[in-house]
Amino acid sequence: MTLILTASDLAALADMEATIEAVERSFADLGSGLACQPGPTSMHLPSSDARYLVMAGASAPQGLVASKLLSDIPANGTRGLPTQRSSIVLADAETGETLALLDGRVPTRIRTAAASAVATRRLARSGSTVLGLVGAGALAVAHLEAIAKVAPIETVVVWSRSAATIDGFRRQVEWAEVDVVAAASPQEAVQSSDILCTLTPSEVPIVHGTWFGPGLHVNAVGARPRPTHREVDAEAMRRSRVVVDSLETALAKSGDLLLAVEEGAIAADDVAGELGQVLVGSVAGRESDDQITLFNSVGIGLQDLAIGRILYDAALQRGVGLNLDLGR
Repeated sequence: MTLILTASDLAALADMEATIEAVERSFADLGSGLACQPGPTSMHLPSSDARYLVMAGASAPQGLVASKLLSDIPANGTRGLPTQRSSIVLADAETGETLALLDGRVPTRIRTAAASAVATRRLARSGSTVLGLVGAGALAVAHLEAIAKVAPIETVVVWSRSAATIDGFRRQVEWAEVDVVAAASPQEAVQSSDILCTLTPSEVPIVHGTWFGPGLHVNAVGARPRPTHREVDAEAMRRSRVVVDSLETALAKSGDLLLAVEEGAIAADDVAGELGQVLVGSVAGRESDDQITLFNSVGIGLQDLAIGRILYDAALQRGVGLNLDLGR
């Protein structure tokens, strides 16, 4: 039987703390060779600027294979539709049985924030209390929830082009025991922060490395998975100790990295390593309190697998979702 889980099912099942731990285990499995993470397949039709990405992963400890089809369609914005849509398939690694089909919206948002939390726990200075958010949408809400579980956040400095978006952010994070300060500019958000998360679909740099102060940790996660789109400039990459989720994936679709290489600010070999390598100790993380660290994440299939495992198990336990026999 295959379990079908809708967005509303998944929103009720989502658990950020459990997702952080599951994502960390998956990165560590990748770093120790117990999981497989191929590079993404990106498809493009000449009739539009849409991209269709197949993201996959396999994990021996989790006993799962996962694949996600992500459709990145900027033109949907003019249609009143989400610009990114996705679905995730989970299969049993031993038998190949299709276990579940999940709408991808909620899992993608939660696992993205969870990965930033894992990176923050390993790369940010201890005692970091000020979180900067460039972008104030749903991903910003999820990032506050996730980062607050791994760092003693007291103040959130948030910037958005829209005052209404910041007002909406304030309403959605009333549960958090933090002071929320609206920044007048991205520069103010950057220069006020101990930990910075860039969460916009910007195509050109919105954050500049000349603004970085000693000891800053950056999670650069918002740019679309395209080699020509980026949120941070080449100077930001040059000044930072850069850790990626997957080097093969980053070299295929991270404009933050690829454009910095193209402009000669860094070489691909300057990337310190992958987050999984930091977790298992084969690559150093932060090396000093003054060092600037940057986690460049474009998303990998193992993150979807990690959250898929816990959502699937929770759904079975609670009797949530629709079971179908796809083999009939």
